[in-house]
Amino acid sequence: MDFFNRQWSSYRAVVEHDLMEHQAVATATALTINDWLAARPGHAPAATMLDLGCGDLALLAPLLKKLPLGRYTGLDLAAVVLPLAAQALGTVPYPSHWREGDLLGWSTGIDGSDPALDQPDILHSAFAIHHLSDGDKERFLGGARRRIQPGGMFLWVDVFREPGETRQAYIDRYVQRITGGWQALSSEQKDHVINHLSQFDMPADREAIQASAEAAGWHWHWAWQGKHRAEAMALLTPA
Repeated sequence: MDFFNRQWSSYRAVVEHDLMEHQAVATATALTINDWLAARPGHAPAATMLDLGCGDLALLAPLLKKLPLGRYTGLDLAAVVLPLAAQALGTVPYPSHWREGDLLGWSTGIDGSDPALDQPDILHSAFAIHHLSDGDKERFLGGARRRIQPGGMFLWVDVFREPGETRQAYIDRYVQRITGGWQALSSEQKDHVINHLSQFDMPADREAIQASAEAAGWHWHWAWQGKHRAEAMALLTPA
């Protein structure tokens, strides 16, 4: 098994054993999107959705199959997962598009005039933006604010630090959570997760990122918060 497949297998194990509360996230996502759609004017055209870091859609696909969308586009940096996502979504009554790409690149407009990526009504991203530096998160928020439809919504699912908590304190706390409570994973799988978060995870400070978002022109609302003081979902709408 190659490196990507080993890493992906560890990620799938985390999801399947619900170690990061993916099931609660999926439920909260469905409720939030459905409530937002229900509040739209009846004459509004079907909403378009852009999913940044779509992955394999293992959890989101059941919701997407039920949504009355006008278009869905999944974007991911790992092109190898896009066929998996397409297979999970299957046949739906609206166009679906798949793009290899970087979410920061999307927000800054380097994708050019690709209509599948332009002006979404619903912007969604789950467990991807925390890989950006704090400065790049601010750039992303500013670019996304310019690229979303004026009446749109941005649903941001991710891990966040407690206010004032350092990155190292967060990592130490999360590693303790993994070593002490993730018995469903093998030692190798735990090592994969720990190595990844130690090297690549840069979760935002909750209070600081909310202030940055509001400065970039967003209204911020915490739509769901997990029980481990890490996973959470924010609903952002253009101010």
